[in-house]
Amino acid sequence: MSIHHYFVFGDERLTEENVVEVGRITHFFSKISVAVIELSKPLKVGDTIVVKGPTTDFEQPVDSMQIEHKDVQKAEAGQSIGLKVLQRARETDLVYKKL
Repeated sequence: MSIHHYFVFGDERLTEENVVEVGRITHFFSKISVAVIELSKPLKVGDTIVVKGPTTDFEQPVDSMQIEHKDVQKAEAGQSIGLKVLQRARETDLVYKKL
């Protein structure tokens, strides 16, 4: 018997088959609505992410991201990026990429 983890986003069910964890929020700048994400997997502009936590649950496209205040098109595992987010994010929230 296999165990499947799943998440519910709105009415849509997110399963391990259609999302992959790509990182976690390490800081949130509320005045400018920017989250710092420490990546565990690569992420690129154009991807769609889901931010999930105990009180956080939203989806958004990656329109742009920065490393050290410079715009980048992609980032690799181990890097930290700055990303403007549509809603409040909290430290330790997890970030998933939709497949």
